[in-house]
Amino acid sequence: MTGDADAWARRIDPEIRSVLDLVPRLDLTYIATARRERAELAARAAADHVPPPFVRTEERRIPGWPDGEPDVVVRVHEPAERWASPRPALLWVHGGGHVLGSASQDDPLLQDLVARAGCVAVAVEWRRAPEDPYPAAVHDAYAALRWMAGDPALDPGRLVVGGASSGGGAAAGLALLARDRAEVRVAGQVLVYPMLDDRDVTESSREVRDPRLWNNDSNRLGWGAYLSGLDGGEVPPYAAPARATDLRGLPSTWLATGELDLFRDEDIEYASGLLAAGVPTELHVYPGAVHGFDLFAPEAAVSRRYRRDRDEAFDRFVGVVPTGSPEPG
Repeated sequence: MTGDADAWARRIDPEIRSVLDLVPRLDLTYIATARRERAELAARAAADHVPPPFVRTEERRIPGWPDGEPDVVVRVHEPAERWASPRPALLWVHGGGHVLGSASQDDPLLQDLVARAGCVAVAVEWRRAPEDPYPAAVHDAYAALRWMAGDPALDPGRLVVGGASSGGGAAAGLALLARDRAEVRVAGQVLVYPMLDDRDVTESSREVRDPRLWNNDSNRLGWGAYLSGLDGGEVPPYAAPARATDLRGLPSTWLATGELDLFRDEDIEYASGLLAAGVPTELHVYPGAVHGFDLFAPEAAVSRRYRRDRDEAFDRFVGVVPTGSPEPG
């Protein structure tokens, strides 16, 4: 790297920079290959995770939405013991630039959350582009949200949605859809470096060129695959929430991004729009952090700080007292 790229790289947190050389180059030219490589990376990251013994994980198949859509697979993480009163719950949308990833990649995150907070966490196996472009993923997530709202074991007043990267963008689109349909109340949204804007107009969206990270090239390819079903028509805010012109009435929001994340500018602008619309919003911009920093360098001090902040936000949204101890460090 030379010039601006060198200057950009020097701003990366040293603990994150030290592990980036272990991250394989991301190339979406061949999506099948990219899916396999990213699945292997997620498997290595989860290899040392020991599921808590008092958390049960199982897959279930639920009806799709709207009527006539395929069934949706969800991974349900819940306390193993029986409970009498309805539990708070998180609906989680995994990341992957709209084209990669699977619900199982976040098993460690969600199992630990259930063990710590005593809640239920549901991860949706959304249909991926380009095989299934928008609105498939958002419809799958909404099907899961409606199913959760109808489960008597879950508290309909304490349903939180969240996701990371494209999953964060889909969760934001889901919150907009839920607000507009007024069938299910969402208590909060946890948006982790969300992918919100397809227009490629911000400075941060253009400055990230590192081939090991989700960068400008992969971003354009991911959005192109996701929006291909629109055939050049108008992009709705449920697909790209940054296009929403009315953010009033959305749930309380916790949003995190990184100083060197290509989504930084669109995330900050979205948080500002939420605040201007009267939505209680907490924004964190983690210094020296790149896209996916907490996955690449989980032991870095900035990653540990991010996880503490995220978990505290979820606890506030669902109104629970954590059953475990906070993460050290």
